[in-house]
Amino acid sequence: MKKFWLMKSEPGEVSVDDALAAPQSTVPWTGVRNYQARNFMRDGMEVGDGVLFYHSSCAEPGIVGIARVASGAHTDPTQFDPDSPYCDPASKPEAPRWLLVDVQVVQKTRNLTLPELRADADLQDLLVLKKGNRLSITPVEPAHWKAILRRLGVSN
Repeated sequence: MKKFWLMKSEPGEVSVDDALAAPQSTVPWTGVRNYQARNFMRDGMEVGDGVLFYHSSCAEPGIVGIARVASGAHTDPTQFDPDSPYCDPASKPEAPRWLLVDVQVVQKTRNLTLPELRADADLQDLLVLKKGNRLSITPVEPAHWKAILRRLGVSN
């Protein structure tokens, strides 16, 4: 069964426009350095799963695009790059600690802002809205996915 995810990216790192400009509108989701988020990619995500592309750490955080998981989990090369802010000297090539999936943007949307999400009674249990949730990747319930697509005017 298809699953759904919300994946946060800082626009200064990779924006929805950057992803759309990439070959096949696909970018590697590098830099995840949280074990739970890594495990979502490794154990939960499958090619074709739906993704809500979310801009975080910006003036107006919110959902800015619809995407899909475009690859299975594989090694994140930034962990071995000493010039990368995501370098992890404890991670070894023979036993990489950090993974990524490739994400393909299907459609850019208007920014469905955090206040709009909070104001929607159908989305009160959306994990990104939970107090203290700082994860960059969270699962999204099918009912929440449908409600968000409806708010964006996007067909499923």
